[in-house]
Amino acid sequence: MFQSVHLRARCRRALDTLVPRSPRLPLLRTLLLTPSLALSLAAASTSAVAQQPSPGPDGWQPDHALRLLVPYGPGGSSDVIARAIAMEMSRDLGKQIVVENKGGGQGTIATQEAARAAPDGYTLLLGHVGTLAVNPAMMSRLPYDPKKDFAPIILLAKLPMVFAVNEKLKVKDLPAFVAMAKAAPGKLNYGSAGNGSAGHLAFEMLKTAADIDVVHVPYKGTGAQLTDLLSGNIDAAAAGLPGLLPHARTGKIHLLAVGSAQRLAAVPDVPTVAEMGYPGFESVQWFGLLAPAGTPPQAIARLHRAALVALQSDTVRRRLEEDSSTPSGAGPQEFSAFIASEQVRWGEVVRRAHLRAD
Repeated sequence: MFQSVHLRARCRRALDTLVPRSPRLPLLRTLLLTPSLALSLAAASTSAVAQQPSPGPDGWQPDHALRLLVPYGPGGSSDVIARAIAMEMSRDLGKQIVVENKGGGQGTIATQEAARAAPDGYTLLLGHVGTLAVNPAMMSRLPYDPKKDFAPIILLAKLPMVFAVNEKLKVKDLPAFVAMAKAAPGKLNYGSAGNGSAGHLAFEMLKTAADIDVVHVPYKGTGAQLTDLLSGNIDAAAAGLPGLLPHARTGKIHLLAVGSAQRLAAVPDVPTVAEMGYPGFESVQWFGLLAPAGTPPQAIARLHRAALVALQSDTVRRRLEEDSSTPSGAGPQEFSAFIASEQVRWGEVVRRAHLRAD
């Protein structure tokens, strides 16, 4: 008798959640409390509660969907990484993370929106070397403050830049390209995805290191840049390996060097720029998650934990390996220090090259 009363009490509590008390629903509530359905309802209620993600030691757990602002359009490296991370984090958090691509303004549109969002843990930003380290040096009227407007969560990954030339140039290594540029200052050119893009800054670093004069040709995106590199309308470019590798395999372009500190497993025969006589040279894109400044520490800790779980998943690791990206996982304090050091480094590159975006 006691067990029966106890069971009906459990069912009534579960039913109050699933079917609110209302004069319009008495029959439905009565049917659901029949003995044959009572056990099923109680079991379903217990199972649902058990499957809810636990706040854990952080003390914060989202109760509705989050959004992840991406400062560039669909299809690029930023978008690919954002969607892979969002999918796995959603599983750990128990709530969907909706990816919103808001390109334009060299990444300032989405970044500004994130800076002005409520600091409640429900708005995230995919930070990028361009928006957080390059723009502050190139833009005099930046609509956000990278040092004050954000709370770093995690450094996700680094993607090295790769230097390539059209096969018509008849050079197959970096020393030969540098020699050709020195023999004809201002005659060779290179393309980039736009002013202030990672490829633009990478080539400007190379120009300074090698003391060569190569003309910059900015494009509106990686696609147009790659099209002209393949056709021979531009001589060279610096870009991520995924877009270059298929064409290198067909012989339409030659990979001269990689901008990472170590060679890439996908192209082990391609040397680093440092190996070619420019010690210390390193040019990589990087991506990380940030929240608006003032986001509660408990939310930052929980989001960092979910992002770490995502980075360790087979899906994300496979996606990063395909792009020749290196996962990081650096936490809030380390990521904050990394951003500050990158602002100094890229600021110096911008000043030496006399680059301005406005």
